[in-house]
Amino acid sequence: MASTPLPDHIQPTFVDEILKPIESRISELLDEFCPVNQGTERLNDVKKLVVSYTVLQILTQTFDPNLYVTPRPEDLAHAEAWVENYCRDSSIYSGGEPPQNPGFAGDGKEFYSTLTHILADIVPALNSQALSSRYYGFVTGGVHPVAQAADNVVTALDQNVQVHMPSTHSISTVVEHHALSMLRSLLDLDGFHGKTFTTGATASNIMGLACGREAVISARLPDYAKNTGGVGELGLLAACMAAGVKEVQVLTSKGHSSLYKAASVVGLGRAAVRDLGLADAPWLLDLKAVERELKREDVANIIVVSAGEVNTGHFGTTGETMKELRQLADRYKAWIHVDGAFGIFARALPKTERFAKLFERTAGLELADSIAADGHKLLNVPYDNGIFFCSSPEVMSHVFQNPNAAYLAPVALTSRSGTTTDIQSPLHVGLENSRRFRALPVYALLVHLGRDNMGEMLARMVDLARRIAAFIRDSDKYDLLPDETADIECTHIIVLFKAKNPDLNEALVGKINETRRMYEVGGLMLKKIWRL
Repeated sequence: MASTPLPDHIQPTFVDEILKPIESRISELLDEFCPVNQGTERLNDVKKLVVSYTVLQILTQTFDPNLYVTPRPEDLAHAEAWVENYCRDSSIYSGGEPPQNPGFAGDGKEFYSTLTHILADIVPALNSQALSSRYYGFVTGGVHPVAQAADNVVTALDQNVQVHMPSTHSISTVVEHHALSMLRSLLDLDGFHGKTFTTGATASNIMGLACGREAVISARLPDYAKNTGGVGELGLLAACMAAGVKEVQVLTSKGHSSLYKAASVVGLGRAAVRDLGLADAPWLLDLKAVERELKREDVANIIVVSAGEVNTGHFGTTGETMKELRQLADRYKAWIHVDGAFGIFARALPKTERFAKLFERTAGLELADSIAADGHKLLNVPYDNGIFFCSSPEVMSHVFQNPNAAYLAPVALTSRSGTTTDIQSPLHVGLENSRRFRALPVYALLVHLGRDNMGEMLARMVDLARRIAAFIRDSDKYDLLPDETADIECTHIIVLFKAKNPDLNEALVGKINETRRMYEVGGLMLKKIWRL
């Protein structure tokens, strides 16, 4: 089994020739950023980075993503065999069958050989989810070129964005603060002063339930116990006993699977998640059922609104029901969390009549206590990127702070306008201590596009989904769901459909994906149906 040779135009020798005209510039940059010249070894390190980036860019630009979305089975098998056997013996490169001797060899591979192995053996076995316009799996976004460029800077400089020390250490926390502030403004969520980047909406949902758990139990603690702290200090069992709470529930409608994972992680348990959707529209919260649960004695509640249910794309509330939900939450000391992984971005669409029904569905989400979102979906920044907003920075700090570390204290930021804002060190308000500079691609995208162009980018995605929905609605072979009279103006990103022929419907996803020219995933809701 031999490694497939790279085309001549992307052989390392060619790349090396490309680099020669800019080697002097690389040296200048090294002198600029490294006052003490670190010599040839450092220059070679930079050269290797440029080689890697250049080769990958050439490979990407010469690959037609519209031909095939997923790899051939033989490419997958080839890559798996080579990856497994490189781990056994890294002295092999190409030619013959992979050896079967176990163990991880200690001699390693030369730089270009390693890079060529990645490009020749692994890349053909990867899908083109970020490149192809025909990849419809898992609500996956692409990567905007300016976000990709910024992400290359993130990798090259490898900032650890954990401690806010802008005067002496790094500007990265200031960039993160302003990237989140711009996002908050884009989504009309100005009341959310707690904010951070996460690995994705799953992590943000974990944070939302953790903050909700802290708030709903602390609200029930007697005064003497409040001084000792809530769940973050006492622990879940001790805090519940002090508060007289026997159970913490999560009330939702068609909650995403990550919500059940989050409930498990924060100690509430998957069984704590109660599905309270309406019988004839299960994505909508049944407010009467919610109030019945809120009235239960000795039970604290976190309400989770699905802002973009993953199967239908529909929203769990409207502006009016969010107002009612807020009143109920205040009356019964509940916390409202919004799972807005992709749906929250409907709030950033251009303010035109064609999106009026989406604005109605996302109105009132600003009344929530916390919101989760994914950047690596509709925002089109690289994986992994999630966003978490919270109306109470104090609750975030109670849950996520690192105690007994004076050098990690927040530093006041004074802007050029003279406004002073406390920027909390990110490790005090999130799950991670060590963190990738996820903010930079988002910052670059927002600075580059601005509010209006961001709205237009999102509008193009919605328009595409609606064109697909209209095609299916008018087809004599497919049914648009959840019913044949589905309103196209309610379509956001998800398009739900099924084949009229039951036998075809059973095999539809497999038949589509076997072509490798498009990729979609199936779902189950009420009946066997598929979604784009």
